[in-house]
Amino acid sequence: MDKISAEDLNKAGAGELESVSGSTVDQKSESKVRSAVKKTTIGGQALIEGVMMVGPKRTCMAVRKGDGTIQVDEIKQSEHVSFFETVPFIRGCIRFYKMLVTGTGALMKSADISEEGRPEEEKNSGKSDARTDDTNGEASNSKSGSRLDDFLSRHYNLVITLSAVLGILLSVGLFILLPRLIVDLGAKFIPDRYMERTWMAVALNIVEGILRMLFFLIYLINASKLPDVKRVWRYHGAEHKTIACYEAGESLTVENVLKYPRFHPRCGTAFMFIVLALSIVIYTIIGVFTGTSSMLVNLLVRLIGIPFICGISFEFLRFIGRHDKNPFIRALAAPGLWLQRFTTAEPDGPIVEVAIASMQAVIPENAEDDIW
Repeated sequence: MDKISAEDLNKAGAGELESVSGSTVDQKSESKVRSAVKKTTIGGQALIEGVMMVGPKRTCMAVRKGDGTIQVDEIKQSEHVSFFETVPFIRGCIRFYKMLVTGTGALMKSADISEEGRPEEEKNSGKSDARTDDTNGEASNSKSGSRLDDFLSRHYNLVITLSAVLGILLSVGLFILLPRLIVDLGAKFIPDRYMERTWMAVALNIVEGILRMLFFLIYLINASKLPDVKRVWRYHGAEHKTIACYEAGESLTVENVLKYPRFHPRCGTAFMFIVLALSIVIYTIIGVFTGTSSMLVNLLVRLIGIPFICGISFEFLRFIGRHDKNPFIRALAAPGLWLQRFTTAEPDGPIVEVAIASMQAVIPENAEDDIW
């Protein structure tokens, strides 16, 4: 990764942003902010003490180091775009997977960077003071640690990919397969004369969808209560505010960014809600034709349907992004925005500074390159 001077970014970013035209005044949240003059394709992800932004030409991450300084690194990405990445309803799955792998790597990297420059007493404060007299054991642990570090350094990309795949499998198992498994187990107690009815297949799929939404909501609520996660959510809020400020054509200053809402219609949380909502509709329609099939068939249908649902959800999110002024579209986007109450939190000035540094690093020279 190439290191970029944060000071140079601040100078360059201000000049680029001042070239954007003005906008009308709109009332949002608790303060008046300027309405968007453009919708940008630039998106981001919260990291540990940092933010990653993905622009049309560059992907960069900014992280607050332990000594208080901000380090901005460029994440090298392949400039080659495959044919399937441009095909509607197919490109969504590919882009989602690539973003997940890139985000996982950035998250791991940010954890290391955030510790740089931190005083040793702070690093060791959470460690146990217990000591052992078994010097052979210490040597063995040190040797094992060295081997592990060596393996990770030599196979870094493999580790990132496996971590991303594991995350996908856990999500699919928890939010897609488990609800269906519970429904199928419960269906064993329903008399066969009812199981043969079409309406029963529809009812079971609706119950499955409700369970899926419930599991997702419980997960978000519990995760948002964890102190470390809530810290990341503050960076997530800063990412949204910074993008909103940029879209409104205002200079990226802490004061300007802080007055924008932390909710954004094109957020990954909104995407996940669309995936879950569409899964209810699609699996219910499939259920009309397959009926109350065996447990194995139901689980296979859900696995096969995931890529199609993700592809449709991606296009739906793009449609919402283009027409977010339409009252009907705004109503459809409302649940996704509401869920961001659990995945974002209000940032402070220093956190916003990190988001600004990341954003400024990916703003294209040509203002037309990042139009949504």
